[in-house]
Amino acid sequence: MVDRARENRRVVVLCVGNPHRGDDAAGRAVARVLGASPAHVEIIEEEGEATRVLARLDGADAAYIVDACVSGAEPGDIRRVDVSTDPLPPAGFGASTHGFGLAEALELARALGALPSRCVVYAIEGGSFEMGAPMSPAVAAAVEIVAERLRGEVLCAELNGGAQN
Repeated sequence: MVDRARENRRVVVLCVGNPHRGDDAAGRAVARVLGASPAHVEIIEEEGEATRVLARLDGADAAYIVDACVSGAEPGDIRRVDVSTDPLPPAGFGASTHGFGLAEALELARALGALPSRCVVYAIEGGSFEMGAPMSPAVAAAVEIVAERLRGEVLCAELNGGAQN
């Protein structure tokens, strides 16, 4: 029997970053590692402009967002933040290479009632954001780890009918 509720769910994996600015490419690199996805899961690459982020979240039942951050931790450190109930901590997300930061975009979505009921941010600590620089080895390793965690988390959530972990 086909589970119509699961079939009609819209799950977004939003991978944010600039592929030409060193470690800022982390989110976009995760999208490339993930590759193909089930039909109801959209893997989307974005530069991170706030209105585009809001548009991509619109109508999603669940969203997983990957972006680089700068919090003072070691490059390659990974943080997972469930922003479904609590705001994204401003440290590391307030200032962005994208202008209006991810934290502000998510809070605007919350205020507008457009934040998906399940919304998780994976933040990869960056170290170098120079134009034309390659991604650092520590961040490249973190990209692989985050992609694997996303595969498990998205699959697990969807097998459980979208239930929160």
